[in-house]
Amino acid sequence: MAFLDGDLTTIALCWRLERRDGVAIGLTTHDRDLLIDGLVHRAAPGMTPSAIERSDGLDPDTMDVAGALTSGAIGENDLIAGRWDGARVALFAVDWTDPRAAVALGEGTIGVVETSDGGFTAELRGATAVLDRPVVEVTSPECRAELGDRRCRVAMAARRRMARIVSADDTAITVDTTEPVTNAYGNGVLRWLGGANCGAESAIAISAGKTLMLTAPPPFVAEAGTRVELIEGCDKSFATCRHRFDNLLNFRGEPFLPGIDLLTRYPGG
Repeated sequence: MAFLDGDLTTIALCWRLERRDGVAIGLTTHDRDLLIDGLVHRAAPGMTPSAIERSDGLDPDTMDVAGALTSGAIGENDLIAGRWDGARVALFAVDWTDPRAAVALGEGTIGVVETSDGGFTAELRGATAVLDRPVVEVTSPECRAELGDRRCRVAMAARRRMARIVSADDTAITVDTTEPVTNAYGNGVLRWLGGANCGAESAIAISAGKTLMLTAPPPFVAEAGTRVELIEGCDKSFATCRHRFDNLLNFRGEPFLPGIDLLTRYPGG
């Protein structure tokens, strides 16, 4: 790029962030907004990336992005609610006199997010970070698939239901819809569609009738009348897969595989 070799520096760093719910924003270190690929990148002088290290090896590329909570697009409440967790981020440099000229510097997803003293720090995980994952699966008596994914293949359309909050007390939530079967929403998900928690998700530990017990309190106080989506869960056991879902053909576990206690057995034991 010619602007990188010029006598006069006209380089501006830019970020494009896309949340999992479809919200996209653009930020730049330039002192005025830049229009790039149809998205206005707002001037955010508080945003500072850490030293960028790129390598041709297989070590995971990570980078920290720090900034002040001065942008209305990235608020402390959104960070606490986890709305930016897993968001896709693209970092690039442009010529602010001609934003069409750009050089990619990094791309990945947001990992750990920390807030303190009116600012935040977000870890950006590069594409090679997936190499940290296990290469093969470990055998287990429980199913390793997620309910409704391409390996499980259970149809989820009829297992998602809309409801409204009747009352909430910490992790105990009462809704206006009775579960179809016992503990239908245990190990499932409650997706907030309104109120202060809108866009966030809460894991459900167990359910009974119209009562749900969350694994952790929601980020913000849940108000009566708030709309939510309830998604059924699965305890990943062989019995549940067989009797409730009739899906043994796709069970991804080894319930009858001898355990490590086999090594301690002896003749006559």
